Amino acid sequence: MSEPLVFWMGKFEAELPVDRLYAKNHMWAMAIEGGWRFGFTSYAVRLLQDVYFLDWIVDEGTVLSSRQEMGQIESKKAESALYAPLAGTLLRFNPALLGDPSAINVDKHGAGWLFEMAGDGSVLLTPEQYHAHLGSVWEVTQRTIKGQLND
Repeated sequence: MSEPLVFWMGKFEAELPVDRLYAKNHMWAMAIEGGWRFGFTSYAVRLLQDVYFLDWIVDEGTVLSSRQEMGQIESKKAESALYAPLAGTLLRFNPALLGDPSAINVDKHGAGWLFEMAGDGSVLLTPEQYHAHLGSVWEVTQRTIKGQLND
């Protein structure tokens, strides 16, 4: 495998493996037979820090629109809704995460994958496009983290 791209989040690096595509909602996508496997990017995991709760509000087999809410996540730093990265059919959730989502923290690009979907991946970004996207949103992200969005 080629060396990952690296996006620097201050003094922390977010590795972006080049063997997959990316969604603007900070999920990676790996092609699988019949669809895509999604997981959180290292950028997202770094912002969330320790993920300890994951809840899905849709069922396997559900047809989702792009950006449709599909679940909730709680971590040390945030509580957030989770949204579909593309339109398509939810094939399955990672059964290992249903009871214990800690694999998201320790193996985000492997065993910590979230779900699989069938859908049109043409909306996904190349690693280079995602790296550029991170650069375009990093300043706002830093201000949001520091509570300075209205300054």
